[in-house]
Order: sequence, then C-alpha cells, then structure tokens
Amino acid sequence: MNLNLKNKKILITGASGGIGKVLCEKFIEYECQLIITSSNKERLGDLKNLFGSNHLYYQLNFSNKVELISNVKIIAKENKDIDVLINNAGTTKDNLLLRMTDEQWNDVINVNLNSNYHLIKAIIPNMIKNKSGNIIGITSVIAVIGNAGQSNYAASKAGMISMYKSLALEVSLRNININLIAPGFIESSMTDKLNESQKKLIMDKIPMKKFGSPLDIANIALFLASYQSSYITGQTFHVNGGMLML
Repeated sequence: MNLNLKNKKILITGASGGIGKVLCEKFIEYECQLIITSSNKERLGDLKNLFGSNHLYYQLNFSNKVELISNVKIIAKENKDIDVLINNAGTTKDNLLLRMTDEQWNDVINVNLNSNYHLIKAIIPNMIKNKSGNIIGITSVIAVIGNAGQSNYAASKAGMISMYKSLALEVSLRNININLIAPGFIESSMTDKLNESQKKLIMDKIPMKKFGSPLDIANIALFLASYQSSYITGQTFHVNGGMLML
C-alpha cells in the first residue's frame, strides 16, 4: 500500500515514551519531517541525538498551563504547514477515588485531556487555512471499559473520544480528518514492572494471550495519517488483541 507520506510534517507529543518513540521511527522511515516534543529537556536531547537535526524539537510542559499555551503558539507560528498532529502524551497517577487527591485528578486531566484542547486550538487554524489536516489522538481501552483505581485516567481518555467526535463534526467540511487509536495493553516499561500473577490476570482477558507492541499502534497511525484514510473521521480504532470487541 502506497501511503504517500514523504515530506509530510508530523507533530508528535510524548515522543520519549515507548509508543511515541516508535511513532517517530516509523514516520521517519516514510521520509516525514517531524516536530518532536517531550516534557523532559534531557529526554528531548536524547531524541535529538537519536533522530538527528533534520527534525524540530520543542519542550512542552503539560502541567503548566501558561507555559504550555505560550509554547504551542510558538510551534504554530513557526510551523504553519503541519499536516498531522498526533496527541500521544499521557500520564497515570492511580488511586482509588476515595483516596485520590485533587492533585492526582487534576494532573492526569491536564496532561491527558486539556493538553489536547490547547494543542488543537493552536494548530487547527493553520490546517483550516491550508484546507488540509489530520489529527490523531491516542486514547485507551480503559476509556471504554474502566479500571479500578484509574477513574482519573479513564475520565481523561473517555473525554478525548467525545471531544474528537465533536471536533470531527465541526471540521468535516474543511478536509480535516479527526480520529483516535485506543491501545489495549502494550509492551512498555509499565508492563515490564508487572509480576507474573498480574500478567496472568491481564492475559486472561486478552483472547490473543499476548501484549501488543508499540509498532501495532504506529501502523494504524501511519494509515490514519495517509490519504488512504481520507473518508474516515470521528472514529476510534481499538488495538487490544480482542480484549474489547465493539
């Protein structure tokens, strides 16, 4: 399949994470120019050493609203030709709701949901002027099934789904496609920390009896970023080994 992504400019948030790094690798493989962001300055430097100076690098702190708004405006001003925005950055601060602190709730909502609002609001005017664009959000299977101890995370990721559906309706006549990818359990530093008992409990819920790979998410993102998906908008693509079937 010819994805025809050469020279597309792709903005990827949360690029230092497991999924984010593979997203960068795959889009570079297809000869895209990347705008790579991370909340950590040191990790951003590591990414620059890894992917080289042909790409652009910005530090985005999603926990600081004033700083975030200022920096995304700079990105939008310096890059009026962004073709694809991939909102991949996310965080967890798990706790039972009765024990959850306001800080745990607000931090997760700010990083996982509010950051989408600020980024899209800054970037989409240029897409509208260019009469072309693609926005992809990375949500989660937890947004649909819920999970004990993750009410903040589930709320933030479910909020993304509703937000993106509404946005898809708003810009459907502007040649801008809005979609989401909902990963299940993906191999990562988080799953590496699970003991055998915890892994078994999860595997019992997955018909394929294995965790997914970041590459599974990147492959869907490549398709959604390409012209091959031009008649798809407002959709959530579930990648979870059969853990959830809709």
